[in-house]
Amino acid sequence: MRKLTLYVSVLAALAVGRADAAQVSVLSSNGVREALSELIPQFETSTGHRVQVVWDGTLNITKRLDSGEVADLVVMPAADVDELIASGRLAPGSRVDLAKSIIGVAVRAGLTKPDVSTSESLTRALRAATSIVISSGPSGVHLLELFEKQGLLGTLRPKIKQLPSGQSVGEALARGEGDLGFQQISELLHVTGITYVGPLPASVQKVTIFAGGIPKTAKDVAVAKELLTFLKSPRNAAVMKKAGLELP
Repeated sequence: MRKLTLYVSVLAALAVGRADAAQVSVLSSNGVREALSELIPQFETSTGHRVQVVWDGTLNITKRLDSGEVADLVVMPAADVDELIASGRLAPGSRVDLAKSIIGVAVRAGLTKPDVSTSESLTRALRAATSIVISSGPSGVHLLELFEKQGLLGTLRPKIKQLPSGQSVGEALARGEGDLGFQQISELLHVTGITYVGPLPASVQKVTIFAGGIPKTAKDVAVAKELLTFLKSPRNAAVMKKAGLELP
């Protein structure tokens, strides 16, 4: 009888869990894709909720929101989250910092790894490269500003290929569309067909914080907040590190 009572209690608890479960939609930057792809299934298992994620570039996420696409949560660079809050598209006070990211360097597989340990050696590698691939995200914006500041942009521009929002620099290198590439480390480490070289030198590095924000049109704010709390937990440090990220 005791076993039967316990069994019925478990079934009842499961039924309640199914009744309370929600499905939330997320628009997320590719910069945190590897980490979130591992963490979100854990959240689903522990809560019973289901999370549908659309991965895209920062510019495209903003365009999606502008076009009226509804999401319960967006994850993108914190500066863009702040801008969307200021413009009224995300709820005030909804920003939650999730991960810290820096820019890395990669070459097509089979090529010699250049020395990029100092600003001077990086400049030599840039001048020696036949073609350079950058993103349209935070890393690409930073690099163009850096090249201009260093007086290199005029020389380098003819061999720079800047990809559209959401496209992978690593995959472009692997396809033979360039020799030397720059993007967030988290977007390079897991790409086949390339060799990861290392981070930009500290003197020219750019740190990007990826954060979550909740759109004013979100349908399930409570679950979105629950997901943010789960993602920012210190227990996720190892997953973040494996993906080339750090906790903020």
